[in-house]
Amino acid sequence: MKKIQCILQGVILLFSLCSPVWGADGRGLIDRNHSGESNSPFQAVVARDGSGDYRTVQEAVNAAPENSKTPWCIFVKNGSYREYLFIPKTKAFIHLIGQDKDKTIIHHSLNVGGKPEATSTDIDYWRYSVHNPESDVYKYDGSVVKIEAPDFYSENISYVNDWGVDSQKGPQALAMSSQADRIAFNNCNFRSFQDTWMTTGNDTARHYVKDCWIEGAVDYFYGGGNVLAENCTFYNTRSGAIIVAPCHKEAKWGYVFRDCTIDGNEAAANVKKWGVKLGRPWHNSPKTVYIHTTMNIPISPEGWANMGAIPTLFAEYNSRDAAGNVLQLDQRKTEYEGRGENAPKGTSRAVITAEEAATYTYENIIPGTDQWNPRMMMKKLPAPEGLKIKDRRLEWKSVKDATGYIVFSGDRVVGMTRGMYLTLPQYPVMILQVCAVNQYGSLGNKAILSR
Repeated sequence: MKKIQCILQGVILLFSLCSPVWGADGRGLIDRNHSGESNSPFQAVVARDGSGDYRTVQEAVNAAPENSKTPWCIFVKNGSYREYLFIPKTKAFIHLIGQDKDKTIIHHSLNVGGKPEATSTDIDYWRYSVHNPESDVYKYDGSVVKIEAPDFYSENISYVNDWGVDSQKGPQALAMSSQADRIAFNNCNFRSFQDTWMTTGNDTARHYVKDCWIEGAVDYFYGGGNVLAENCTFYNTRSGAIIVAPCHKEAKWGYVFRDCTIDGNEAAANVKKWGVKLGRPWHNSPKTVYIHTTMNIPISPEGWANMGAIPTLFAEYNSRDAAGNVLQLDQRKTEYEGRGENAPKGTSRAVITAEEAATYTYENIIPGTDQWNPRMMMKKLPAPEGLKIKDRRLEWKSVKDATGYIVFSGDRVVGMTRGMYLTLPQYPVMILQVCAVNQYGSLGNKAILSR
């Protein structure tokens, strides 16, 4: 009997050396950081499963130093982070870096609807209203994320208001409120229904938005400031959707959308019913220009709508349909009228010239007197070369300007390091990816090695 037990124990030991080690929940332990916390290119790591420094993004922000003058880089692993996130004025230079924009999701369900009338039958929203004393979002700011600090940068994260996405109706339900200067987003998603994203009320402040997905139906990009969005998709989710509702008063540029795409679901594409509109003037003297826009769905022929003000400029240049054909803009709206008694009336050009369009550039809008350069933050470093494994040591060649590296296996983070190697776990990992991280936390291209 003892001989049989010894044989069985030997088989079990052999199997344990050759097989992955699994946790009690059935997941591999590949998420462990084998490089050590001090060796990470990030100041903090957030992981919902407890494999990082913090389980929530807010905890990581709270732990960041105040009044920083250099980037405080926070890496957020894939996961569903149901929380309200607030970046106060004292937390400048927060750089929030997600692992994958479709799998790293900061979300909550809230809206700013007032108390329903006693006779109202449509009261589902009240449960999620920030004005409802019995709601778990009572006295929240009305946005899933609110940024009051300057020099904020984020990439590879979805910001979602679940109320807007799930209900596909109002009231106002913000996913993002960005209320400071020098705010930049790269490769992010913003999703809701009404008022998805409110930009700064400071008309001298700047936002730069690149390669992002912005989704909604009613005034879903609104506010002020000088905002340049490049190569972004504005996705409409109902017929009669209205994209922007700006309220610029003294902004030099206003909203500038270059090389963007307007798209939408089947309802939004039904131009015979209502038709999507590019925007309407909320307050003051707003400005919005669409330059080199691809319109994958039909836009209402008039293009724009009335609201509460007269725009200084609501215009387009070189708009094209999904096939690349230049659109005729002669039916676009040029006459506007406000609301109420003695409503203001005025006009705006609907088309700008090629010479005018050429002035709406990154170089003119974004750097300012302080030479802010968010494109530099977004620069993707090349994939590391020379990947090889000797025993359990994964090695690669140094990448210029890298502050560190992340090793992945599929969606799992195997480890992080500032060096050019990582000791792997004691079980087979068939496919490995390594990417460099720049000084701003931005992730580079991945090199792939199959074992």
